[in-house]
Amino acid sequence: MRNVILEKCGLTDVLNDFIENESRGLKRNNMLVYLDSSATTPMKSEVIEEMNRVMEKVYGNPSSVYSLGALAKEEIENARKKVAKVIGAKKEEIYFTSSGSEADNLAIIGIARANKSKGNHIITTKIEHKAVLNSCKKLEKEGFEITYLNVDENGRINFSELMNAINERTILISVMAINNEIGTIQDLEQIGKIAKYKGVIFHSDSVQAIGHLNINVKSINIDSLSISAHKFNGPKGVGAVYIKENVKFEPIIYGGHQERGKRAGTENIAGIVGLAKAIELATENITEKNMKVSKIRDYLKQKLLELDKRVKINCDSVYKSSSNLSVCFENINGKDMVLMLDMKGICVSTGSACNSSESSASHVLLATGISEHDAKNTIRFSLSENNTIEEMDYVIECIKEILNK
Repeated sequence: MRNVILEKCGLTDVLNDFIENESRGLKRNNMLVYLDSSATTPMKSEVIEEMNRVMEKVYGNPSSVYSLGALAKEEIENARKKVAKVIGAKKEEIYFTSSGSEADNLAIIGIARANKSKGNHIITTKIEHKAVLNSCKKLEKEGFEITYLNVDENGRINFSELMNAINERTILISVMAINNEIGTIQDLEQIGKIAKYKGVIFHSDSVQAIGHLNINVKSINIDSLSISAHKFNGPKGVGAVYIKENVKFEPIIYGGHQERGKRAGTENIAGIVGLAKAIELATENITEKNMKVSKIRDYLKQKLLELDKRVKINCDSVYKSSSNLSVCFENINGKDMVLMLDMKGICVSTGSACNSSESSASHVLLATGISEHDAKNTIRFSLSENNTIEEMDYVIECIKEILNK
């Protein structure tokens, strides 16, 4: 199986030998440095404790009328209140889903279909997550028109282009808060002002933003927002979407009356409770956490630049998440580098985990003007508050050895 993977990734015999040797070394030092927090995060012990409590004691169906069902329903509603409080929404505006992708689908497709009598034009960007882009492609097949905004070299949209793209048929703008590959932070407040002025619904994929940005949906005029628990130390398989109370939308999953008739299926009670606990923990002391992570990230960046002139930092600007570092190694394919670092116990990625099996260059990097060669030679480091300077020194040591080989 390993040789099949190597063949698919295009590794040479030299790299094959390198990995063979390093796999033996890894068994000896048993080192693990996790630098792929944009892909997923480990659950915090407090989250696991809350979920265990629910799984052991609150096993009733929330739709049941007896007391055990009512207890389960109460857990969900308490979780809804917690999520709403964090983002400045009303609890009635929060709907639980199975993931951030489903949340994006529900918001974009659900809002578009429910408001098609007002228009059929949607605006998004070229660097959105595939959950947004593929939802838009689905809508194109249904007769909707999609405008894909360009971004600059740092991944930011141009507000003049956004204004010019809006017309009398525009019903929805969808722009992500923080990009999952390059860490670019969009100016949601300015986009919200434009959307409100033009009378257009504004949705934001904020899956990467929780724990990194303080977001109040009311103050920055966001009408819809998507999140996913496993991105902020919660469980996988549960997400949520905020949709403002006066915004019409249709369900995309049909069945029972759950989530006020907008999302059928028996609720994942433990997952929902875990999400609520995780979002509370993730949004505590955000400024202090970001300062700590950014110092470690900047240390790694500086050491990488000192290491070799063939190392380049992509989309390096002040409008960037504190945890993200997108790096191009001019002479090494990104997937090869990921595998070689894995053999040394270092977990990184070439970009979005959802696209890891694709052989084409990242659509995000290409949209920023990076060449296809450099895009394919890029890896993403995404840090968390759990990382240390000592770990970065180990990473630098390993990369130096790989570059020398």
